[in-house]
Amino acid sequence: MSKNILVLPGDGIGQEIVAEAVKVLACLRDDYGLDIDMDEALVGGTAYDATGTPLPQVTVDMAKEADAILLGAVGGTQWESLDISVRPERGLLGLRKELGLFANLRPALLYPQLADASTLNPEVVSGLDMMIVRELTGGIYFGEPRGVRELENGEKQGYNTLVYKESEVDRIVRVAMDIAMKRGKRVCSVDKANVLEATEMWREVAIRVGSEYPEVELSHMYVDNASMQLVRAPKQFDVMVTTNMFGDILSDCAAMLTGSIGMLPSASLNEKGQGMYEPIHGSAPDIAGQNVANPLATILSVAMMLRYSLDEPEMADRIEKAVEVTLDAGLRTADIMSDGMKQVGTEEMGDAIVGALRNQ
Repeated sequence: MSKNILVLPGDGIGQEIVAEAVKVLACLRDDYGLDIDMDEALVGGTAYDATGTPLPQVTVDMAKEADAILLGAVGGTQWESLDISVRPERGLLGLRKELGLFANLRPALLYPQLADASTLNPEVVSGLDMMIVRELTGGIYFGEPRGVRELENGEKQGYNTLVYKESEVDRIVRVAMDIAMKRGKRVCSVDKANVLEATEMWREVAIRVGSEYPEVELSHMYVDNASMQLVRAPKQFDVMVTTNMFGDILSDCAAMLTGSIGMLPSASLNEKGQGMYEPIHGSAPDIAGQNVANPLATILSVAMMLRYSLDEPEMADRIEKAVEVTLDAGLRTADIMSDGMKQVGTEEMGDAIVGALRNQ
C-alpha cells in the first residue's frame, strides 16, 4: 500500500533544501520501487502571505492524513514585525501540537570525513555518535499562563510557565530508554532539579521509569553542566533526554560538534509512530535563494523518515551510504568546506546524492 508524504517546504532556504530531498525520494521511488506519493502544502511565513495564517486548516488536515511529513524551515526577517500569534514559528508549534509530536529525536553524528570541520579538536569529537531526545509538546514553550502584563507602576512584565505532568515525562523517558536499548544502553537525563520544582519531579519520574529498564544505565546531569560536558567530552553521552527548552538549546550546541548544523536531521514522533522530519537548522534568510545552503540535513531527515515512520530501513541505509560516498568524493557545501575539497551548491550536492544512489 502506497505511503503518503506531505511536503512542507516552508520559508527561506526551506524551499531549496526540500527540493533536493524530494529529488532523493523520487529517485528511490523510480529506481528502487519505493511505494510513495507526495503532496505539498503551505506552512510558516509563505502560508501567512497566502492565507493570513501560518498554519492553514487544509495543511493541518493533510498532515493528519499523511504517513509522514517532510518540513524545510519556517521564519524570516520579513515576518518579525507580525504579532506573535501569527508569526511563522506558530505554524511549526501548531503542527507539533495538532499531531501530538511529543518526541523529538536529534542525532549528533560526526562523519569521519568532516572531523576537521568541527570547531573542536578531532580527538575530542572523532567517533561522536549520540542521540538527544527532546520533549516537544510541553514545558515552558506551551505552559500557561503566559504573556506580557503591565504592573501597577506601569512597568511591563513578561512571564512564562514551566509545567510538566508525570505522564508527559514518563512517555518521553520511555522513548529514550527504548532507543538506548538499541544503542549503548546509557541514558543521561538532563534537568535543573536543584532550583526548578518541575524538573525535580522530572528526575523522580525518570528514576521510576528507569527502574523498569535494568539493562540501561541511567544518570542525571544539571543542564548547565551538560552544556559544558558537551563541549568538554561529548563522547561520554549515548542518549540524552531532556525538556523542551533544554533540548532546543543543547541540540544546537551538539550540532556544532559535528562540523555544521547543516548536517543534522531530526524526527518528531507521536504515539502512533507518525512523524514530522526536518533539519534542525532554521530558514537562514541571509542565504536564501543563493544555492549555497547545505541540503544534507534534510536528505538525512528523509533517511530517518524511512526508518522510523515508513518501515523502510534498507532505503534509509541507501541514503546514508550515498551521503558517505559523496563526502568521500570530496564534495562540500560552503558550511563544511575545507582545504583540498570541491565546493558545490545546494543543487549540485542534491544531484551528487542522487547520482550516488543510482550507482549503488
